[in-house]
Amino acid sequence: MTAQALSPTLSADELDLIDAYWRAANYLSVGQIYLLDNPLLREPLEADHVKPRLLGHWGTTPGLNLVYAHLNRIIRERDANVIYITGPGHGGPGLVANAYLEGTYSEVYSGISEDADGMRKLFRQFSFPGGIPSHVAAETPGSIHEGGELGYALVHAYGAAFDNPDLVVACVIGDGEAETGPLAASWHSNKFLNPVTDGAVLPILHLNGYKIANPTVLARIPQEELESLLFGYGYRPITVAGDDPANVHQQLATAFDEAFDQIAAIQRAARLDGEGGRPLWPMVVLRTPKGWTGPRDVDGKKVEGTWRSHQVPLSGTHSNPEHRAQLEAWLRSYRPEDLFDDDGALRADLRATAPRGQRRMSANPHANGGLLVKDLDLPPFTDYAVSVDVPASESAEATRVLGTFLRDVIARNTDRFRLMGPDETASNRLSDTFEATDKVWLAEIDADEENLGPEGRVMEVLSEHLCQGWLEGYLLTGRHGLFNCYEAFVHIIDSMLNQHAKWLSSSRQLHWRLPIPSLNYLLTSHVWRQDHNGASHQDPGFIDHVANKRPEVVRVYLPPDANTLLSVADHCLRSRHYINVIVAGKQPALTYLDMDSAIAHCTRGLGIWEWASNTTGDPDVVLACAGDIPTLETLAAADILRRRLPDLKVRVVNVVDIMRLQPDSEHPHGLSAREFDSIFTEDKPIIFAYHGYPWLIHRLTYRHTNHAQLHVRGFKERGTTTTPFDMVMLNDLDRFHLVMDVVDRVAGLGSSAAGLRQEMADARLAARRYTREHGEDDPAISGWTWDPDFEAPSLSQDTLSDEDR
Repeated sequence: MTAQALSPTLSADELDLIDAYWRAANYLSVGQIYLLDNPLLREPLEADHVKPRLLGHWGTTPGLNLVYAHLNRIIRERDANVIYITGPGHGGPGLVANAYLEGTYSEVYSGISEDADGMRKLFRQFSFPGGIPSHVAAETPGSIHEGGELGYALVHAYGAAFDNPDLVVACVIGDGEAETGPLAASWHSNKFLNPVTDGAVLPILHLNGYKIANPTVLARIPQEELESLLFGYGYRPITVAGDDPANVHQQLATAFDEAFDQIAAIQRAARLDGEGGRPLWPMVVLRTPKGWTGPRDVDGKKVEGTWRSHQVPLSGTHSNPEHRAQLEAWLRSYRPEDLFDDDGALRADLRATAPRGQRRMSANPHANGGLLVKDLDLPPFTDYAVSVDVPASESAEATRVLGTFLRDVIARNTDRFRLMGPDETASNRLSDTFEATDKVWLAEIDADEENLGPEGRVMEVLSEHLCQGWLEGYLLTGRHGLFNCYEAFVHIIDSMLNQHAKWLSSSRQLHWRLPIPSLNYLLTSHVWRQDHNGASHQDPGFIDHVANKRPEVVRVYLPPDANTLLSVADHCLRSRHYINVIVAGKQPALTYLDMDSAIAHCTRGLGIWEWASNTTGDPDVVLACAGDIPTLETLAAADILRRRLPDLKVRVVNVVDIMRLQPDSEHPHGLSAREFDSIFTEDKPIIFAYHGYPWLIHRLTYRHTNHAQLHVRGFKERGTTTTPFDMVMLNDLDRFHLVMDVVDRVAGLGSSAAGLRQEMADARLAARRYTREHGEDDPAISGWTWDPDFEAPSLSQDTLSDEDR
């Protein structure tokens, strides 16, 4: 439908004020893109007043400013609690302009004062060396979404609205962004929004017709088809269209009144009248020209209303007098002398049209989530400890143990913690959480379905993009969560992680942005135990991707068993302003450390396991490991060596926090040269069994003294549907190959231990032959445990099961 008013929504005075405010925002936006000096045009525009390099985006900006001005009226008249998310984040000058007009900008950046000199500095800094970015970055007050990469605006908006019942998130979606896959899925977020406990999202689809160089899909389909599409997504679209400012102002005012009335009615019906089901939420479709109010034609070509206005409509203003004259005429068309007083401050009557205090969208605390963070009420994780009397003798499912902890985290934090995952919570052994909560579901529920309900704390949808985006929006507004995912498929959100990492890095430099809860990943169903699904599910490379990010914001943990996983998870849930990646298996696996030892080990981040070593002095070789399966194979290899080469001094080192491997000059968790050498030695061979791609370990350690003696085994992209042990053999990570590596690399063993090396090669062949005959691993291998007293025969090297002996 199109917004219609029987009588104008805005009085003549209101129309004049809102149009003047819009003109002021547009003037400041153009000034940021172009001007170095002469901010109020109190003298003719000269070349020296114009920036030599013009960087910025004009095309979307007037539309963003229009929406902002009208939301201000809604906030002021209704005392509404609103934050503003702009998918077209390259409209950064508009959001900076509005923060400046509201006074927030000068509050957080005291050097940018509300006068002519402050305006000059505001203009100069934009997209300028030593200044601010061109997008709606962390430096912009009121922003939780930079919008540099398109696709995530709407999902961030919904994440912000969850568990914020009084908040309305106004989200502008550009018609270019609407063509992206993540945005297409994001429309379905309304199926997970509970009108009782959550806030509301008002999507505003801005159809200005063009992206960078082409028309947009949704702007060119028939209106009836567009409205049918949006209705099918579960929205009631209200259309505003035109190119006459006065007419569009009236339409948009009517549309926003209608939309906010509908939101209030939906929430009232759900909260007071107990009306169930999924409501039909309102949204606005806004059709205005791209680059509206800018130059209509440049060099004989149409600009306003075309793709040519996307970035800088007048590109030669520093050197081309004609372009500079057009720029001056463009700026003067906003009549700055009517908008700003003699000192350069916004007119008092215009300033009064903006909300005050924390109702200003640029000062809303929900857009600076660190102001609102409440610590999680965490149960003592030690209460969930697995008993370990003898290392590597009993088994547990690490993530199932973690699930009991998370169950109680959810129960104690029903307003500030959510568990996200792409339909894998039960598969990842976290189903104990359903004893405390449901999965969010507002659609129909059949009688035989389980654990579904509108107030669930677990959010499952088969889109990693939505899981990531919801969680980011939730964290950025001051709440906590965990994203659990199959390890191979978390790559789908690689680019989203990039953007979040950049946001965290930038916001760390801003005194006025307080730290937010960390983005926590639990990656399970990992590369070494996807033997049933095969190569498509086998990829540990997300760790490499994360390790490329700024060291002050990324952490990677590989807890080897259940108790270390509990310790790491508790630490990550308590942390602030990091990206924490935890990789842990879900299958039954040996347990190694009692809880006290696990806490100490995780606190150190790595350490010597003396119970698995056969020397407390200088070793002949170091067996290092990171990850649950590499730890198993390393210990089994150590078992063979202590029996077959008892005079060989073996040190076993386990690494939980792989960032500890870097020098302390490269990462806050890094080891000093002295610490690294004391653990890994200065000159002895290091055989390192690693969960992921082996070159990452080389990259982390290459500056250390003994790097030349480091030999890493890991995933070499050799995977298929096979048995667990066959998987490690395919990648030369198995216990037998690790023993062969020791023989090959310890001085003096090559000849004296040649017989053992041959036995290990034969053991590999026998193990593979067993899998081909029986369809499973030899129980002598899969059932191996650690015998601390050497009393039992070693099943590490005996590859015949009992029935075949």
